[in-house]
Amino acid sequence: MDLCVIEGDGIGHEVIPAAVRVLKIVAPDVITRKAEAGWDCFEATGSPLPDDTLRLALECSAVLFGAAASPSYPVEGYYVPVVRLRRELKTYATLRPTRYLPVPTARAGVDLLVVREATEDLYIGHEHTEDEGRTGVSEKVITREATENVTRKAYEMAVKTNRKKVTIVHKASVLLQSDGLFRRVALEIGANYPQIKTEELLVDTAAYWMVKDPTRFDLILTPNLYGDILSDMAAAWGGGLGLAPSLSLGSSAALAEPVHGCAPDIAGQGISNPTAAIMSIALLLRHHWERFEAADRVESAIRSTLEAGYHTIDINPEGAVSTMRFTDEVCARLG
Repeated sequence: MDLCVIEGDGIGHEVIPAAVRVLKIVAPDVITRKAEAGWDCFEATGSPLPDDTLRLALECSAVLFGAAASPSYPVEGYYVPVVRLRRELKTYATLRPTRYLPVPTARAGVDLLVVREATEDLYIGHEHTEDEGRTGVSEKVITREATENVTRKAYEMAVKTNRKKVTIVHKASVLLQSDGLFRRVALEIGANYPQIKTEELLVDTAAYWMVKDPTRFDLILTPNLYGDILSDMAAAWGGGLGLAPSLSLGSSAALAEPVHGCAPDIAGQGISNPTAAIMSIALLLRHHWERFEAADRVESAIRSTLEAGYHTIDINPEGAVSTMRFTDEVCARLG
């Protein structure tokens, strides 16, 4: 098995090597192959996702991506590389679980999974300006095919992981053609899984409940943008973005990625939290390679390390350890 490893920018250079260390212990047969992508890559080569990187990702069919810096203004030739990677790999369903971990910032009883469609919606990149730059226009694209794919994956995941309820989140009350299509198709396919309870919520109502009582959710199915926002909200209940993993799945490929960004304010200081990257490896082991025992070992090692009081500065400045020390403790618990 080959894994394309892309550190990207900022703290990606710290947390991704930590995750690879853990992977080598539980799955020593995996061959890691490094590639470049991100803002630094763009400045050096003129491309945020070079052709060689894309070819390697497609060849490996499994990618571990760190983080990419993205300016909040247009830069000619630059695009978010991980968004294109998801489309090229056809990893149409992004899984973002939030489960209680033993840290002071987490909330007991939370165990939810956000499944977002990952290849279209407003992230399709169809944007332009009009009126000599005075008007910006973005196109929201929802297709039946992509909605069918992600809905089937979500319900199959619900069955596979013994979840009882799927909440379809949309804004079909306003976006009749786009979110309306997502809603209709999701409900249509959900009817084929009578063992799973299906409900629906408008996205603003879902956000309210995510803040008020996240334990009401089991599995959330939603388009790309809403899923991005709701899963980051959910991460607060799991202890923060430093502990939030994700995995984008397709029919034959997977892309593992910590939810946090490149965090330029702390990059290079050796204090970043590698938990999200390591837990993303666990998701890759479990849901793509189907190495369930190895995934269990990784998750157990993270939990026991936190229970022993080891944590990075984002969890609590008092008693915080470095990225390397935290990773050492996780590796020690893996034997």
